[in-house]
Amino acid sequence: MLITVTDPLDPRLEMYAKLTDKALRRRMEPERGLFMAESAEVIGRALDHGIEPYSLLMSPKWVSILSPLLARLDPSVPVYVGAEEVLRGVTGFHVHRGAIGAMRRPELPAWQEAVAGARRVCVIEDVVDHTNLGAIFRSAAGLAVDAVLVTPRCADPLYRRSVRVSMGTVFQVPWARIGPWPAALDELKAAGWHVAAFAPAATAAPLDHFAASLPSKLALLVGTEGDGLTAHALELADSVVSIPMAAGVDSLNVAAASAVAFWATR
Repeated sequence: MLITVTDPLDPRLEMYAKLTDKALRRRMEPERGLFMAESAEVIGRALDHGIEPYSLLMSPKWVSILSPLLARLDPSVPVYVGAEEVLRGVTGFHVHRGAIGAMRRPELPAWQEAVAGARRVCVIEDVVDHTNLGAIFRSAAGLAVDAVLVTPRCADPLYRRSVRVSMGTVFQVPWARIGPWPAALDELKAAGWHVAAFAPAATAAPLDHFAASLPSKLALLVGTEGDGLTAHALELADSVVSIPMAAGVDSLNVAAASAVAFWATR
């Protein structure tokens, strides 16, 4: 349902307003059960996985270009169309990826349900950078990780930047919050998972050695930017694994390290 809008203060666009205000976004999105998806590809991937839109917002030039995407929507879903200066006035930035979708948040499963039937999962402890988080999800999808578990203090995978960097793979890979943390690692291990913690420790097993004989149910545990995994999480792990480095470099960025670990253990 195409609806022309001309006023950035139109109350129907309130959920798109001030998208650059992090405090507002973090407060509104979980409470209202919505998240933002940018670009036709990301919105299309969300639709592929059964995620329903509240509405879409785009400029007139994209209406014909995105007609295949619009044809997939229920006719009752509003598609707000406004000039680029109107959209900029609403969102606070230039909308150059075709469209923004305000999407209904899917209900997250319990972590036990998310890993049911899985053989390889990633557990992300306290990663707060949304770019890193999105990149980890994209690597997980591309390198056949069965599920992702994020700790309570980890950033929101459905934050707009995370969704965009992941290219919508946050909808593709089953994921859930795992807690209480880190005590839940004991539950994970009791369910038959071998927890391999990635850390540049002197006693860690080199990744290529570890990958030569993998357990049947493998949980790859990666930690936050800067400090890495907490001491308690390392203590509860079954193995500590490192990626051999050269030239005096201590370690890789968490997103890059995760991709290497996913590839080596595929």
